[in-house]
Amino acid sequence: MRERLYFWVERYLFAPSSTQKLLSYALLPLTALYCTITKLKQHFTRPEDFGLPIISIGNLIVGGSGKTPLTIELAKERKNCAVILRGYGRSSQGLVVVSRHGKILTDVTQSGDEAMLLAQSLPKATVIVSEDRKIAIQKAKEIGIETIFLDDAFSKKGIKKFDILIKPDLAHIQPFCLPSGPYRESPRAYKQCNLLLKEGIDFQRLVTLPDLADKKAIFLTAISKPQRLLPYLPKDIPHYLFPDHAPFDPRQIQALLDKHDADTILTTAKDGVKLQPLGFEITIIALSLQIDPKKRSIIESFLEDFAKIA
Repeated sequence: MRERLYFWVERYLFAPSSTQKLLSYALLPLTALYCTITKLKQHFTRPEDFGLPIISIGNLIVGGSGKTPLTIELAKERKNCAVILRGYGRSSQGLVVVSRHGKILTDVTQSGDEAMLLAQSLPKATVIVSEDRKIAIQKAKEIGIETIFLDDAFSKKGIKKFDILIKPDLAHIQPFCLPSGPYRESPRAYKQCNLLLKEGIDFQRLVTLPDLADKKAIFLTAISKPQRLLPYLPKDIPHYLFPDHAPFDPRQIQALLDKHDADTILTTAKDGVKLQPLGFEITIIALSLQIDPKKRSIIESFLEDFAKIA
């Protein structure tokens, strides 16, 4: 029941039926109230300068849009940097240092799937999860970090930062804020960021399907908007979609493998950090982003200019 509700909401936000569109129009008064409260909160918030370059990678819509692969692409060659995120789906609370200069210090249940994926993908970086980004920034400074990447922090107006917004290619969404549409802030906020990256123009999503050889596989994932991966899958492969960040039940997964007499689970790297500790054989679909060199140079210029001022 819970999963059905989750996917109903996801369809409502990103590919609404005619009936769902009528519901979104009926909720517009609540949307107006939500937008008013958001604007007032932002108006009375003043940014704090932490004295080091902070790059926020965010989006205006709920759900995934490529923030994690973009963060990996920007941070993978940078020395002494930290990635700070909230840590959705983790069992822990408060601040947790997931990795320190590449050394992983905890497990996926304490970190959350996205944080563990970042820790495994960035062997030079420090990864910190915390509901309070300011506390995490102070911790990063204590460690001696020189550059910080904030995941999904565009709305955190109390932090002085360089804001990158991702604009995904979503043709069917309603152009409204919650609850009438998927936007957390007005689409006009795209003009307020330091750098806008439009999907298909400023960056490309790259999906690399591994060779399954003679293996029999099922596809299993718990990411946001998982239907976007289905066109890349082998024909007729059984697929099972779970809500974003959902924990995996090993008994349920084993039953699915037995049902299809499968040898391996075809999945994403984000799902893999949860599946591998359970002992299942997994085969990873590689998801990455290719950024326009001109846009990347804008980010590098910001970091260079900050270093000169410092």
